[in-house]
Amino acid sequence: MTSAMFLSMLVLVFFNLPLALAITFACITAFVFFSDMPTFVSVQRMFTGIDSFPLMSIPFFLLAGKIMEKGGVSTRLVNLGASIVGSTPGGLAIIALLASMFFASISGSAPATVVAIGSIMVPAMIKAGYDKGFSVALMAVGGTIGVIIPPSIPFVVYGISANVSIGDLFIAGIVPGIFVGISLIVYSFIYSKKRGYRGGNPTSFSNFLCCLRKSLLGLAMPIIILGGIYSGVFTPTESGAIACVYGLVISMFVYKELRFSDLKDVFVSSGLTSSMVLLIIGAANIMGWVLTTEQFPQQVSNFIAGAGADKIWLLLAINAVLLFIGTFLELNAAIILLVPIFLPILASEGVNLIHFGVIMITNLAIGLLTPPLGVNLFVAKSLSDTTLAIVIRKVFPLLLVMIVDLLLFTFLPKISLIFV
Repeated sequence: MTSAMFLSMLVLVFFNLPLALAITFACITAFVFFSDMPTFVSVQRMFTGIDSFPLMSIPFFLLAGKIMEKGGVSTRLVNLGASIVGSTPGGLAIIALLASMFFASISGSAPATVVAIGSIMVPAMIKAGYDKGFSVALMAVGGTIGVIIPPSIPFVVYGISANVSIGDLFIAGIVPGIFVGISLIVYSFIYSKKRGYRGGNPTSFSNFLCCLRKSLLGLAMPIIILGGIYSGVFTPTESGAIACVYGLVISMFVYKELRFSDLKDVFVSSGLTSSMVLLIIGAANIMGWVLTTEQFPQQVSNFIAGAGADKIWLLLAINAVLLFIGTFLELNAAIILLVPIFLPILASEGVNLIHFGVIMITNLAIGLLTPPLGVNLFVAKSLSDTTLAIVIRKVFPLLLVMIVDLLLFTFLPKISLIFV
């Protein structure tokens, strides 16, 4: 039954059927031809998969990010980055990454970060003489920080799947997210200096203070979210609703860049994105239930235990599996499908589940940059008329930087757990 389900899914994905439908139809196929269970069970499991109070935070965080994007926050964050970098060689590339880090702490979504910052920075970089492929590739990679730095939607999904504290996961993602951002900035500086890419306009401390003052309200949102969760004032789900209200207030009444006439587009866009994500989560829950019913996780666990792999080789093997899975499976669906499989194995080796959450999310974030799925690649490519082949070639060295970061997170747990 499991083999038939996976084979059906791969065939449907190959023919470009949307992932949620491919997973759902694959499960129904397995039910009809290889099981005596009624097909309505699949509908029940799908509904059960999204009938979760913590999952309500996903549409709230997506809406908050969209409000901030339309409300002028992204422009202020780019200006803040420019005031920090000034005329440093490769300054525009560094500004793009800094702004991505700032916006990541607001949106929690990788594609949203690419669009919000890339729509400003890619044209500016190309106009300043940066080659198109590098400009687009840099924004695609910068967007991945959006799923590592809290609030992160994939951390919410992982926390529910692994039954661990979402607040602890948010805290654990802070240092790794900043670490990834800094490592990409170092590479961009070296690359830009070698190519002779210039920086932005000279800056001053007074200019920095001015830009900081203008962007302070946007930067305060992640502090409010994390502070509220850890002080016990509100739950992670409630923090998403508060983020929406906060974003509306500062975008409409302080920055005054979001008008009432814009709200329809904001709500419809975030609603469509939310429904897509939740549909994938519901479909993946059906497949996860089938795998559990067929005792697939136990079989994998017994196979690895029989191979006699120690903790180091186990984590390396899991990283390799995740890197492969991330190339063709959507991030949230991969979390729901794989966490139940890995949990028994991790428990037998005493791996901290908060630490593993950072490993898993960072790993699958790399999958946002690798074909054939590569969501960030396609979103970033839409910002310029360059070809996908050129973008892939330029993104490869940046991928290697992220893989080195991933290995450091894997074997140095303190990077993730220092504040947990």
